[in-house]
Amino acid sequence: MLTNGTFFLPGPTEVRPEILAEMARPMLPHRSAAFESVYARCDAGLRPIFRTSRPVFIASASATGLMEGAIRCAPSGTVLSLVNGAFSERFAQVAASCGRAVVRDDVELGLHHAPDQVGALLARTGARVVTLTHSETSTGAMNDIAAITRVVHAHDAVILVDSVTGLAGAPLETDAWSLDFAFTGSQKALAIPPGLALGVASQRFIEAAAQNVDRGTYFDLVEFEKYAVKNQTPNTPAISLFFALAAQVEAIALEGIEARWERHLAMQAMTLAWVDQLAGDVDPAFSVLAPAAARSPTVTCIVLPAWLTGTAVATATAQRGFVIGAGYGPLRERTIRIGHMGDHTTEGLSHCLAAVRAAIMSVRG
Repeated sequence: MLTNGTFFLPGPTEVRPEILAEMARPMLPHRSAAFESVYARCDAGLRPIFRTSRPVFIASASATGLMEGAIRCAPSGTVLSLVNGAFSERFAQVAASCGRAVVRDDVELGLHHAPDQVGALLARTGARVVTLTHSETSTGAMNDIAAITRVVHAHDAVILVDSVTGLAGAPLETDAWSLDFAFTGSQKALAIPPGLALGVASQRFIEAAAQNVDRGTYFDLVEFEKYAVKNQTPNTPAISLFFALAAQVEAIALEGIEARWERHLAMQAMTLAWVDQLAGDVDPAFSVLAPAAARSPTVTCIVLPAWLTGTAVATATAQRGFVIGAGYGPLRERTIRIGHMGDHTTEGLSHCLAAVRAAIMSVRG
């Protein structure tokens, strides 16, 4: 597959040239007022995106770093991991690798979790911590975070939310939904290069974490809190990425987060209509993996007919200048994934979908 072209991967997504140009700014001391000013711009722009009044932690890492930090800082006791794809699976594996007892609630790939089932599992297991994904990147399925959080808190547990392909493309109300910890990565709907993990912790979560003596060092969220309120990071940051982030969150503010959510819904609707058209005039086996009630507005996972493979479609599409994703894990050859997120528009997406259709027809022969 080509490694360049117009990126409609489910991450990393396309980054605008003016945002990339920000990364060419000269270095500055990270323990300086100049850096604190950059951090303050990032924090001020991120709070409306996370819908929070709390400080935003910015770690120089992939989102997996804050995923591990969330587990290490969470209350002791059993972890209930809600697994509906590869990245919620990773959350469960991270919890186990940190020495936690893990109970899993696995649902079929493409589906989402029912709040009632979560409540029943919490009652049966006494789990103190729940992990789940907001938008499951591998399947395009979306969980009802607000409803699940209400159930989790009713059982006196905390909720840790992976919103890597959710935040900035789909509503996430950190404060209004009383999320204990939510995090994302820079390379998805925020549309800057990979390398930053961003998260928000509730005051209650941080106070409880401070009693945990086994928090580790690099991703100690209590330490992140102490530094974030001073517009600083606990360790040396990826300064160039902070420049890009500061410019991008200011651009998002100009668009408005609600308008950004609507733009993502418009791209989703275009993609769904395109799949319906393929099913109608090419092969009825084309379909969307996730059910209508649980589809992410940032990534669509499309089930292919038996005569197609995900690798073949992605390769043929790349030859036409557009990069999409084959399926992930066990879905690799059964599906393709189109990431309609970040700064993409319906106009740009229409060109991508035309290229994918042409690729499909070329494979069909």
